[in-house]
Amino acid sequence: MNGRNERRNGREVFEYALLRVVPRVERGELINAGVVVYCQARSFVKASVHLDEDRLRALDPTVDVAGVRAALHAVEGVCAGGDRAGQAACDDAGRRFRWLIAPRSTVVQPGPVHTGLTADPEAEPERLLDLLVR
Repeated sequence: MNGRNERRNGREVFEYALLRVVPRVERGELINAGVVVYCQARSFVKASVHLDEDRLRALDPTVDVAGVRAALHAVEGVCAGGDRAGQAACDDAGRRFRWLIAPRSTVVQPGPVHTGLTADPEAEPERLLDLLVR
């Protein structure tokens, strides 16, 4: 096996991107508020989010916290698939991940994609959330 489906010592290749909240795009200041994880070998995609409202308001006291929270939950919905995914409901996990990590100029933006190896792709979203967001 080679490429993206490669297994190494019982571990699978996975990709992830941070979800960043940029309340005032013109200033470029941001906080990490979530992570999206994709494992092609398992057709797995999941987002985990954690919004620190105090840190967010420190960047912009007038930020629409409810709107930011809704945008983050929408990412979780696209990952979950089904009715919560909207137009992406019929897309496979890889297409949903690629759509979510496409660059955009909105308040909630994906960061660059990184790769890693894991024995448990389903545990990676929470592990990365603890390591990079909380």
